[in-house]
Order: sequence, then C-alpha cells, then structure tokens
Amino acid sequence: MSVLTLDIEKAAAGGRMLARHNGRVVLVSGAIPGERVSARLERTERGVVFAEVTEVLQPSVDRRATVGDARCGGNVFAHIAYPRQLTLKGEIIEDAFRRIGRLPLEDPPLVTGSPERGYRMRARLHVSGGKIGFYLEGTHQVCDPGTSGQLLPETHEWIAATQRTLDTNALRDIAAIEIAENIPGQERACHLELHAEAEPSTYAAIVEGLVGLSAERADRPGVVRVAGATCVTDSIQADEDPGHRLSLGRDVRAFFQGNRFLVEQLVRRVVALVPRGPVIDLYAGVGLFGLSLAAAGWEPVTSVEGDPVAGTDLARNAEPFKGRITAIRRSVETYLGSVRPREVSDATVIVDPPRTGISKQTLAHVTRLRPRRIVYVSCDVATLARDTRALHDAGYGLADLSGIDLFPNTAHVETVAVLARG
Repeated sequence: MSVLTLDIEKAAAGGRMLARHNGRVVLVSGAIPGERVSARLERTERGVVFAEVTEVLQPSVDRRATVGDARCGGNVFAHIAYPRQLTLKGEIIEDAFRRIGRLPLEDPPLVTGSPERGYRMRARLHVSGGKIGFYLEGTHQVCDPGTSGQLLPETHEWIAATQRTLDTNALRDIAAIEIAENIPGQERACHLELHAEAEPSTYAAIVEGLVGLSAERADRPGVVRVAGATCVTDSIQADEDPGHRLSLGRDVRAFFQGNRFLVEQLVRRVVALVPRGPVIDLYAGVGLFGLSLAAAGWEPVTSVEGDPVAGTDLARNAEPFKGRITAIRRSVETYLGSVRPREVSDATVIVDPPRTGISKQTLAHVTRLRPRRIVYVSCDVATLARDTRALHDAGYGLADLSGIDLFPNTAHVETVAVLARG
C-alpha cells in the first residue's frame, strides 16, 4: 500500500483533514492542520483519496496522547487538544456555509465547549460474539465503550454487570441495547432489540440498576415491558427565572439531545433567540424547546411531532401547560399542509430535524407560509448549509449562527442558526 508525505491544510466535515497530493484532494484521518505526516493510502472514491496517518513528521503543538481506538465512539478528534477542536469545528461550519450554502461568513462562528468525559446520556450498544459495546466506525466489530470516555462510570458498571449476567446465564439473543439516562445520571432505562424467538422475560435478570426495561423481538411487532417504567425524567430550567422550570419525561426509545452538560444551555440559547409571539415547534420530539418556551411564558406554542413514541411523551409533558401549548401528533409535512399563511406570518418557527435536514416538502411549505423568523437547530452542518441556501433564496437572511459541542472529541457539532424574513 502506498505511503504519502502530506502537508495538512484544514479540517473537513466528517472528521478527516484535507491535504493535496499531485493536485488531488486527500482526506486524512489522525492528522491536525499545520502538520506534516506520512499517511497510508486507504482507497480512492470519486477522485478523492482517503488516507490514514502512519507517522507524524512535524507535529502540531495541539497534538495530545490518546487511549484506545479513535473509531470507537467516533472519537476521531481525541488526539487534538480540546480548545483547538472547538476552533476547528467553527472552521468546519464556516467551510460548509461557503462551499455548500454559497454563503461566505465573515468569521467562523464560536463553538461552546463541553466537559469531555461522561457527557453522553443516550447510547446504542451492539451485542456481537457475546460482547457488548459500540461498533468500530465502518465495521460490525464490537469495541469497549469504556475507552471512549463518553459514558458515566456508573453506566460502565451497569454494562459490565450485564455482560457478566449474559455470560453466566448463556443469554445470547440480544442484538442491541438502547440506553437513556436523565441529566444527573440517577435514572437509567433500557430497551432491548432481541433476535427472533427470544423470550423477553428471560432478560429481567439484567434489570438491577435500571428504572425500567423493555424489549422487542425481530420476528414479532410490538414492545414488551419487562420491568418497571422505561421513562426517565429531567427538570429543565428554561431561563434564569427559577419559576420557569418544567418536568420532562421521555421513553428510552424517544430522541433527545445527548449531552447532559449542555442540554440546558442549548435550551436557553434557543429561548433567547425566540421573540415574544406565536411559536411553531417542528420536529418537537418530547417537547424540549416548545415546552421550555411555554414554561417561560411564551404563548401560543404549537409543537408538532410525528414519531409515535416521542409524540406520546410530548402529549404527556404538555399537560401542565394546557391553554398555552398545543401538542400535535402528526408528521411535520401533514401539519404544515393544513396551515394557511395568515396563521403563521407572525410566528417564529423552530426546526430541529434529523441529520438529513428539512425534507423538501417541509421546506416548500415553510417558504409558502413565510413565518417571520426561523430558528434552526442542526446536528449536521452540511444539510444545514444546504437548507439555509434554500431559505436564503426564498428571502430569509442569516441573522445569527453559533455552535455548541454536544459531542466532544467526535466530528459532530450542533449548530443553531437564525433566519429572518427580509
């Protein structure tokens, strides 16, 4: 396999760094901008060369020692000093807006940092060959989640105890384990994905340390509650006013922001960006943003969620705010198709879509309805830049942009953008 000598230019989305060799772009794992490295050629796709560092010839002052395989838990930035990680993620956002969105920024946006260890309160573990862990990126090989540092020590203790129970009782029917914890880590619920013909009740043996356990079989629809209630609950402070607090419950299978140290800071940022007046919260999940605004006195708030699990949690969480918030359990596209422009023209729309970004149908509805302001919370900067370009072409200007590092040491960065109608 060929080895190249490369000068690393800048960070690229996805965790690799960009270099050039004989005029061709090379995306390099394990490097830092400014370094000279030797890199082993891995593959070539669509004219782009992919390579992996084998030796650092001229190291950056920001290089640091690491433990474990960077592909376990996606810790591809773990070799970079954390302040530099935040700078690089701001540059990645700027690059995406320039290249994909064709919207050059004056400066890279600031990215708020996080504690690097124990931040993760949601995780999906795989079970393969009788071992529990994360998949190494790009493989089906299980790795030890403890090397990533992302989970709490108590979570690792539960995983280790579960591993011992599975081994002792020769339980081999788990394919995957979903874990959800509350912010303090005092509540932990799990959901098991079982192979065909497995008996869910057998797995009551692993319930110690959990508030609840559920399971589903590959050959049978429906979820079985094995023990307890598979819901964890958090108390969220929407802003500085101590009276603006809400209780937010969520099923282990419901989407929720994953960083226990920054979730409340993210909420407060969104609340600060929404002016008084009507709010429409799309892709609302269990109600994190819409209910935080309702708790802080905003009204009327409409929260829309199409996922049946998260939608059930949303409806339950909204009960204390009846009269101030309306919870709608329909797809975003279906809901927007039923709305007329005059009902939305004075509203702020919050969107927190999946990694794929706003669907084409949703984007068409939003541009037809023309709300006065859009607050876009994104977990993928490429789709955010794409959607911002489309909204820019529809008459919306970029009024604010910032990052928040919900996944330190990984290539991911959460971005909050504000678009205002011109």
